[in-house]
Amino acid sequence: MAAYALLRYARVSPRKARLVAEAIEGRRAEYAVALLENIPQKAATILRKVLRSAIFNATQDVSVDVDNLVVSQVRVDNGPMSKRFRPMSMGRAGKIRKRTSHIRVELAER
Repeated sequence: MAAYALLRYARVSPRKARLVAEAIEGRRAEYAVALLENIPQKAATILRKVLRSAIFNATQDVSVDVDNLVVSQVRVDNGPMSKRFRPMSMGRAGKIRKRTSHIRVELAER
């Protein structure tokens, strides 16, 4: 494993972030950044920042060639959930769950 980057408490649903994460897993790092720039979802912007951070972390090691980096693994785990209530009809209260994610992007050399 060459390098990784971790973002905790990202304000995006893990389910939605995993859909975007599947698109870049196993691809070259530079191609994955370009791919994420063209995906319109909010999770793509967050994942692109984490991926760029992982690429920069890999450049700190002199022996690593940046052109040969591949996105080896993208993990999107559940973070803590904020719970809110919204008034509903007939005096009831509806639950609103504001989900967060922990995102880890790992890079390896080809």
